[in-house]
Amino acid sequence: MVQVNDINIKMGGEAGQGVESSGAGFVRALAKGGLYIYGLQDYQSRIRGGHNFYQIRASEHPISSFSSNLQMLMAFDNETVTEHAHELVEGGAIIFDEGLKFNRADVDAGKVKLIAAPLKKIAKEVAGDDIMANTAALGVLAGITGYEISFMEDVIRRNFKRKGQAVVDANLAVVQRGYAFGADNHAADYQWKLQPMPNPKQRMVLTAHQAFCMGAVAAGCRFNAAYPMTPGTTIIEWMTAHAGKYDILTKQTEDELSAILMAIGAAHAGVRSLTNTSGGGFDLMTEALGLAGMTETPVVIVEAQRGGPSTGLPTKTEQPDLEPVIHAGHGEFPRLVMAPGNVLEAFHAGYRSFNLAEKYQMPCIVLTDMMLSTTQETIEPEDMDFSQVKVERGEYISKEQLDAMTEEWTYLRHAVTPSGVSPRAVPGHPKAVYITTGDEHDERGYITEDPPTRVAQMDKRMRKLEGARQEIAKPTLHGPEDADLTLIGWGSTYGAMKMATDILNAEGIKTNFFHYIDLWPFPAKETEALFAKAKHTITIEQNFTGQLARLMRVETGCVPNGKILRYDGHPFSQEDVVAAVKKEVNING
Repeated sequence: MVQVNDINIKMGGEAGQGVESSGAGFVRALAKGGLYIYGLQDYQSRIRGGHNFYQIRASEHPISSFSSNLQMLMAFDNETVTEHAHELVEGGAIIFDEGLKFNRADVDAGKVKLIAAPLKKIAKEVAGDDIMANTAALGVLAGITGYEISFMEDVIRRNFKRKGQAVVDANLAVVQRGYAFGADNHAADYQWKLQPMPNPKQRMVLTAHQAFCMGAVAAGCRFNAAYPMTPGTTIIEWMTAHAGKYDILTKQTEDELSAILMAIGAAHAGVRSLTNTSGGGFDLMTEALGLAGMTETPVVIVEAQRGGPSTGLPTKTEQPDLEPVIHAGHGEFPRLVMAPGNVLEAFHAGYRSFNLAEKYQMPCIVLTDMMLSTTQETIEPEDMDFSQVKVERGEYISKEQLDAMTEEWTYLRHAVTPSGVSPRAVPGHPKAVYITTGDEHDERGYITEDPPTRVAQMDKRMRKLEGARQEIAKPTLHGPEDADLTLIGWGSTYGAMKMATDILNAEGIKTNFFHYIDLWPFPAKETEALFAKAKHTITIEQNFTGQLARLMRVETGCVPNGKILRYDGHPFSQEDVVAAVKKEVNING
C-alpha cells in the first residue's frame, strides 16, 4: 500500500563524503515543497573518517522528533549498512553505489530492497568527475520516492550559484540523470512516496541555536566573545556571519576565561553581551561568573552541553550540566538558568535571557546541547513573532536624570533596595562615577569586610531571585490532566517526549508530559502542584544521575516514581521513550 509524505530517511558515510551537505540539501528541497521536516545530524569529532549520518523525517503534519524506524537508507560506505540496516522497516530500501561492497549478512534480504545505483558512473559520464556522486544519489532518492525534481533543482541553483553557471549546470544534469534512474527502475515497487503540498507554504528551517541568535539580536545583543568549542560554536558562527548586517561585534578569544571577561566588560559598559561554550569551557569561566555575580553585571552565557568529564564526547548529545551550572562558582550569588527544548523556545530564550539578566542584574545561563545546535526543524514564520520582542532593561538612571541631579547627590551603584535591584547607570557620566570590584563592597562599591555591610549586600543580591521567580517561564503540560502516567523532562528531550505522549495516548495509555523551560530559580510551586495531582511520575533525562529528579527532591521534596536515563551520546527517539516508559511501568507494576 502506497504511503505518502510520511518517511524517515538516513544518509550515512565517513566525514568528508558529503553526508551533511546532502542531508541539508534534501531538507531544503522538502521544505520548499511545503512539508514539515526534522533533520538530525550526527558526526564524530574528527576531520576525516569516522561514521557520520544525517537523518530526515518528512511529514504533512507538524513533527518534533526523529523516528527509530527507517524507510530509506542511503549508504555512502560499508559501515552505514552494518550500523543501520537493522533500523529499516519491512519494504524499506538501501541506496548505494553499484561499486560498494558490503557484508550482505548485515541485511535481511527478505525484508529490505537493495538498490545498486551507478552513482559514480553517472557523475563521471555527465560531469567528467565522480565528485558529484552525492548529487546523483539525491536524484535517485527523489526519483524513487516520486518527489518533484524542480525542488531539488532550485536547491542546486542556490547552493552552487557562487561556483559559477558551469558547476550549476553539471549538477543539474547529474541530478536529472539520477532521478531518471530511480524513477524508471525502482519507483514502481517502493511504497513510500513524497509529494509537494498544494500551494506549498514556505516555512523557515532553523536550528535552535540559529533561533536563539535571532531572538538575542532582536533584543539588542551586540557583542559575542567566545573560544570555539563544539557544540556551542554554532552560536558565534551565526553571529559572525550576520555581524555586518546587524552591527554585531564578535571576538574569537584565546581561551574561555578571556571570552567571559570580555563579555562582562562589554556588559558593564552597557552593551548587551553574550558568550558561548560547552561544559569544559564553562568550567574555566566559573571564576569570572562569580565576578559577574558580585558586580551585578548582566551577561548571558550559552552552555551547550556534551558528555564528559574532560574532553568526553565532543559531538554527542547529553544533559550532564544542569546541577553544575546552578551551583557554579564559589560562594553564593544569584543567577538564572534556562533550558529551551526546541526552535521556538530557543527564540524566546534569545530575548528573555537578556531582558531578565539586565532587569535583575545577574548572569543568565542558557543550557543547550548538540541536538539544539545542529538539528533542523520547520517552523511557521508567524510563530517567531518579532513584534513581541521588547527590550526591557529594568531600573536605569537615564542621562537626563543624571544631568538633573544636584552636586550633593551621591550615586550608590549597590544601593540596598526592597527588590534587591539597585538603579543602574551606564559608566561615563560624571555624576555616576563608582568603583567596580570583585571584593565585597558597600553601596558605593568600596571594598569592605564590615559584617553588617556584608550581610546587607548578600541579602540584597539574593532577594533578586524572588522577583525573578515571578517572571521565569513556567513548566508546560501536554496531554490530558487526569493522566495515569506523567512524563517529566527538560531541554532537548522535549520533542521525543511530546510525540511519545501522543503515541501512548493513541494506544490507550493515558499519559501527559510536564516540560521545564526555566530551571533556576526553580519553579517549586508548579512542581508541587503537579505532584499533588499526578498518579505515576517518570523523569526522562540524558545523564547518569537523574539531575532534574534530584533537583526536584531538593527543592520540593517531590520524588518521581521512576527514572529513565540515557548517556550513550545518542538522543531519545519517540520510539525509545515509548519502549522505556512501557518497560518502567511494567517493572513497577
